[in-house]
Amino acid sequence: MDAQAQERFREFVAGRSSALLRTAVLLTGGDRHAAEDLLQNALVKAAGRWQRIDEPEAYVRQILYRQQISRWRLKWRRREVTVAEPPEAGHAPDASGAAELRLVLRAALSRLTARQRTVLVLRYFEDLPEADVARMLGCSVGTVRSTTHRSLARLRALAPELAALGPDGGSKFPSRDYSPVEVRS
Repeated sequence: MDAQAQERFREFVAGRSSALLRTAVLLTGGDRHAAEDLLQNALVKAAGRWQRIDEPEAYVRQILYRQQISRWRLKWRRREVTVAEPPEAGHAPDASGAAELRLVLRAALSRLTARQRTVLVLRYFEDLPEADVARMLGCSVGTVRSTTHRSLARLRALAPELAALGPDGGSKFPSRDYSPVEVRS
């Protein structure tokens, strides 16, 4: 990579790494260390092809999604120790409703499967249409729809308090009788 390309890469990393890290944290279920590893690996892969990349952010996000998919397809998985309460629960509660919502949502997302979490992140955080999610995950649109439906139902069951914590008393997630048009508005 020449000096000019290195400088463009450094500027990209400095400007977009925090947004990419937020996506990686969501994809890993709130595990910041795994998210940092995921992002670092994606940036290393992007650096190797930097001069041939037309849209760097889209390229790096695609790497993030594919690496996360590869992680859940591995036969051997790292065993994690689960605890009843997330470590943040021991601190004094934040007066901000938004902070409490993030903690509850993070805990609930970490209890979903990696596939369910990925579908929800792509659909609602990244705001991608079902067809794009299906293409990225290598499955049908129907699979994305059914996974989305089951994931939202499980999220509601795991954290019913999300409905009460949202701004103006409502949840950011669609109600049980959602339609794709209502969700994307």
